[in-house]
Amino acid sequence: MDADTPTPDGATATLASGSARVDSPADRAMRRLLRLPVDGPSASPDAARRAFQTSIMVATVRCLLMYIVFPFVLPALGLASGVGPLIGLAISIVAVTAIVMSIRRFWRADHSKRWHYTVLGAAVIAFLIGLVIVDLVELLG
Repeated sequence: MDADTPTPDGATATLASGSARVDSPADRAMRRLLRLPVDGPSASPDAARRAFQTSIMVATVRCLLMYIVFPFVLPALGLASGVGPLIGLAISIVAVTAIVMSIRRFWRADHSKRWHYTVLGAAVIAFLIGLVIVDLVELLG
């Protein structure tokens, strides 16, 4: 099949790292949303898994800090009262960035579980946005 040849279901076959890929309309829309060029470099499934692990680890560290270390451990030691929201904002930004980058890597790798991870990543991002709002209210209130 030639590059960009329409298939019966309306998908388009494109070439990605030497292999033919058939994108559904939903796949094409997601690639546009993630700003992934059709002929851009691909990623390996291992790189996608490593990015996934890193992004989830950053979100986990944020939760551990915000809900265990800052409210209980540091005050018990007489340290860092009131710095939680500020550090939480910074870690949330890093976590959201890492998740978006890992979603992009899953899509560049044409990983078989890219939609699964996209849904999981979007749920974690939504949770982190909620925490950012809570942190901002606490800082500004």
